[in-house]
Amino acid sequence: MMRPAPALAGGGRTLANILSTTEWMLPSAATQVHTISVFPSHSSSPPGNAFSNLTTAPKSSSGQGKEQGIPRFDVVRDDLLHPLANGNKARKLDALLPLLRRRGATDLITCGGCQSAHAAAVAVHCAEWGIRSHLLLRGEQLDVPTGYNLISLMFGNVIYAARSVYAHRDEMLYEHARKVAGTSGTVLWADDIARDDLAMDEEILCENDSRRVVIVKEGAGTVQALLGVMRLVEHLSNLSSFQKDEEVHIVVDAGTGTTAVGLALGAVCLGLRWRVIAVMLADTLERYQEREKSLISDFKGLCHEGCRDMTGADGLVHWVDRSSPRKFGKVLSGEIASCRHIAQQTGILLDPVYTLAAWEQAVDLCRGDGRGAKVVMIHTGGTLGLFGLAQRYPQHFAQTSKS
Repeated sequence: MMRPAPALAGGGRTLANILSTTEWMLPSAATQVHTISVFPSHSSSPPGNAFSNLTTAPKSSSGQGKEQGIPRFDVVRDDLLHPLANGNKARKLDALLPLLRRRGATDLITCGGCQSAHAAAVAVHCAEWGIRSHLLLRGEQLDVPTGYNLISLMFGNVIYAARSVYAHRDEMLYEHARKVAGTSGTVLWADDIARDDLAMDEEILCENDSRRVVIVKEGAGTVQALLGVMRLVEHLSNLSSFQKDEEVHIVVDAGTGTTAVGLALGAVCLGLRWRVIAVMLADTLERYQEREKSLISDFKGLCHEGCRDMTGADGLVHWVDRSSPRKFGKVLSGEIASCRHIAQQTGILLDPVYTLAAWEQAVDLCRGDGRGAKVVMIHTGGTLGLFGLAQRYPQHFAQTSKS
């Protein structure tokens, strides 16, 4: 049974009220949760830890991970939400895409890198919902399309944008949207639609077959995207494995930071003792904090005046550096081997750019830095990105022989 959310100060709508009246893209918020045990490694290649997936291991061997003192953490398998477009990309579209369709969107325009998981997710889910997608991808067409680039080509309408053009994203997106809309169509920004009062939502039909083109910025970092992530928090909080008033550390990798903010807001609104730890991958601490403040401000508008006092001076998210900081997208020696090592021992596939960073943070926390709290990693998907990385870094994917 779902626990009711506490009322927000000032008579605003509660999170539970908002979630119960929102139309969703995903049929259910449900997701698998796997428990991972961490053991000291007895092998020098690859170095580090050994792992066991207690959820999928045979019953005869699963008991060893539950022995007193053996570190373990949970993995929320959002990478299994959809065969092609899963993880936090699907969560961000969960409330946004139905809203845009209700507002009469016929076309959706967004942008991303050549191997953008966001662009691929938009293409797949728009096709499922009867909306035409137009994807402006940075750079040049690949000689052999693969990974998310291939998915984007199959489900959406792809145009490659020169890097000099892509540097001015808003202008690029708007110019292309005007071309798609034509002389009789209209162009809207998803950010503006998402900020509107949800009570005003009505289905809008386009007249005379004119196009209604909606622009979604790179990463879909809108207030509406927060709701899909907060829906996940509500679902997890009602699982039997999450005890009431239990202290929990939620670990997530951070690209735009939207997922981390949604997790933290959901926890606060539902009165949970959850601390969200976001591993910064693509920007500076100052930029992440600015983005957090902006999203929280937009969410307060969504809840009317109901949550002014829910954030402290330092914000809600605990932003941390990854264990080995580097330029975004760069893969360090040994990281592909670590992903292979984890996959072979647990059946969980990570990528070295995003989810490996969250995994490493979760391991560190459950081995002592978490001070006894339950540690949970959100698997944000992105594993099709390995195809693109294999093109860029073939030397890292050479299989080593084993005795």
